[in-house]
Amino acid sequence: MSPRTIVITGGAGGLGLVAARHLVQAGTNVILVGRDAARTAAAASGLRDLAPAGTDAVPPRAYTADLSQWAHVRDLAAKLADDGVRVDVLVNNAGAAFPRYGQTPDGVERTYALNHHAPFLLTHALLAAGAFTADARIINLSTFVEKRGRLDTTDPDVSGTSWRDRFYSQIHVYATSKLLGLLATRELARRLPDGLRIYNANPGMVKNTSINANAGGLMRLTAPLFRPFSITPDQGVRTTLWLATASPAPQPSGGFFTKSQPATPSRLAQDTALARTVYERTASLLGIEVLTTGR
Repeated sequence: MSPRTIVITGGAGGLGLVAARHLVQAGTNVILVGRDAARTAAAASGLRDLAPAGTDAVPPRAYTADLSQWAHVRDLAAKLADDGVRVDVLVNNAGAAFPRYGQTPDGVERTYALNHHAPFLLTHALLAAGAFTADARIINLSTFVEKRGRLDTTDPDVSGTSWRDRFYSQIHVYATSKLLGLLATRELARRLPDGLRIYNANPGMVKNTSINANAGGLMRLTAPLFRPFSITPDQGVRTTLWLATASPAPQPSGGFFTKSQPATPSRLAQDTALARTVYERTASLLGIEVLTTGR
């Protein structure tokens, strides 16, 4: 049997690179996606000697994309498809939090662009390109912090631009972007073709990763307070690795998982009607035709 191919966004460092290391050591084909070409190529190169002897896995490969921009996400999907990559597992790991409001060239709030739009768009673009295998798995990195999301259920803002006109709370913007991802994943699980599965993976509170340091603002200032209660990066990737490799495939598709088992997200994240609205609004915003097949 040929090794499975796993694509990891945000793979040049942090939890993405840690997960990639474990997967390469297990004999998996790994593709890293990063924003910085040199750094991502160096990360892939550093993994090449870790593959077990006698494996059929190809050396880790690197692709470059700024996932905060929709055109770059579409280009990434097209490049993967043009290169004949058959994706067995997509790990949407890239994410960020920002200390103040900012918009991308697409006119949306940048936290939402990276944490919600990029996974949604990349998944749908790969589906449209026929790049997924018949039993592929999609894993979106989530967080227990989604419970602090602030979403107007009567008129959910999927672009994030409403934060321009109200108090910009870094943690609440980050949490809301992740809540939107949970809701969209819940609905997409209903629409995926039979055989494909999608999951939300909560790594937990992980020490020595770049997200808090790079985030700046309050998240960076308070990170040291939580370090005594945090887990290591190797522990933080366990749920992602389990979802990517477990046989049979974990259930339920669309579920929220922590510590390698199903968990219960916030009540809002379980709202089926809201999930449908968020999915359809996000698809409309990104110019994606909604999936109508599946279950």
